[in-house]
Amino acid sequence: MRRLIATLVLIVLMIVPARADLQSAVDALGSAKMDALEAVIKTLAGEPGPVPATVLGALADGKLYVRKSDQKVVIVAEEAGGFALTDPVTGASAGTVAAGEVSKIRINNALRRAIKAAAGGSALASPDPAKRLEAAQAVLKSRDASALPAIDAALAQETDAKVKAALQLAQAAALLGSDRPDTEKIAAISTLAATGSRDVLPVLAGAAEGQGDVALAARTAISGIETSLAFWNMGQNIWFGISLGSVLLLAAVGLAITFGVMGVINMAHGELVMLGGYSTFVVQEVIRNHAPGLFDASLFIALPIAFLVAAMAGLVIERLVIRPLYGRPLETLLATWGVSLILQQTIRMIFGPTNREVGNPSWASGAFELGQLSITYNRLWLVIFSLIVFFALYAVLNKTWFGLQMRAVTQNRRMASAIGIKTPWIGALTFAVGSGIAGIAGVGLSQIDNVSPDLGQSYSIDSFMVVVFGGVGNIWGTLVAAMTLGIINKLLEPFAGAVLGKILVLVFIILFIQKRPRGLFALKGRFVEA
Repeated sequence: MRRLIATLVLIVLMIVPARADLQSAVDALGSAKMDALEAVIKTLAGEPGPVPATVLGALADGKLYVRKSDQKVVIVAEEAGGFALTDPVTGASAGTVAAGEVSKIRINNALRRAIKAAAGGSALASPDPAKRLEAAQAVLKSRDASALPAIDAALAQETDAKVKAALQLAQAAALLGSDRPDTEKIAAISTLAATGSRDVLPVLAGAAEGQGDVALAARTAISGIETSLAFWNMGQNIWFGISLGSVLLLAAVGLAITFGVMGVINMAHGELVMLGGYSTFVVQEVIRNHAPGLFDASLFIALPIAFLVAAMAGLVIERLVIRPLYGRPLETLLATWGVSLILQQTIRMIFGPTNREVGNPSWASGAFELGQLSITYNRLWLVIFSLIVFFALYAVLNKTWFGLQMRAVTQNRRMASAIGIKTPWIGALTFAVGSGIAGIAGVGLSQIDNVSPDLGQSYSIDSFMVVVFGGVGNIWGTLVAAMTLGIINKLLEPFAGAVLGKILVLVFIILFIQKRPRGLFALKGRFVEA
């Protein structure tokens, strides 16, 4: 019993000085001048236990005050009639005072960065890997040399590979701001340069100032990273171009077969894409209201519905508007332009003129890193989806009886009619299929853009450009043209801007058509050659 009492007394004697030191470090926040606060923050962050993190968090949030009566630092919470005070060291209530009885400890942006770095250093020992990773990244940005002991201790016992890599970068960044030997700093520069990341450039920029081996190594590392990033940026632009190409492919592939088979300039094609987007919106609204558990499957449900809605609209347009105007392309163009205005106004009356948001399912949300490339899942799935639609259409055209008849009508309508093919029905069904594919395109485009009555207008001209450039009626030409124009457009944007880049692409197509009027892949046949 005596031994137990002696042990308890010893523990109390050890705790009391530690608590006194912590209390004095906290109270120093209230008495220090602005230019001395950073040193006090670092001293407080070096104290053990959870109290420093609590105090620094309250300071960053503007909740740390000084009680005027005794200059004691307290954490405040606003309540009716005054402030409720809490002792930051013990966590006990310190009563309630009026607003005039306390004064706020004010900080600036530099101190906020110091607080974040100090909090990061103390969070390196957190049991949560996510918090340790966040703390390591905060130290990397702050380049605080005082965090080196905490980083070294954390590295010695870190088991998570991702956190360990972040800690090594934070250690290298902190080394550059320390008084360690130049050999260690040069090794740290090599560690930072090996990442090839743009995140380490500010760290290396600080070390590159002045003369000496360290500055020379830092400048060399910066040059190497910038060269590497230039290639990664080109790769990122190529990916953006492929993504844009997939959008153009979806919008144009339906137009390719209708324009090729029927020779009809359908100015309402963009509005058929719009109908697919609104079909997706309606499906998601029904699912949200009646079966929210099916939301992740909403796009798969919307695909056949959008196809049928757009196909039926296309069939009606062909039967009522286009068929009486066969062989009169100018009248067809004007008539379908009028249809596009009717469809836009109808959608405005039903859904209103404002944009409608179509949600992304969980499997199409977020992004991942591939080297220095950032790839979003919705764009990745859109590229895959556009290729699936393309190859499905290719299979229909080349492996089915309907596709054979459609190709026969494309090459020579009169001869196809002479051998018994019902060319009016083939034309109608082809127009319906092309319109349905436009509806499917609307489902895909709804994942990267809001749905509005003007959704299709931004893709109509681009669709015609793709079809003409690739070769009228040739879907392989449509694929090549869509990807080519998408990549060229995105490669031009960093140098020429978005508007001028598109103008240059248009000029390129005009010059190309002057040399090859039938596009990249011209169809062959007596009717085509006539």
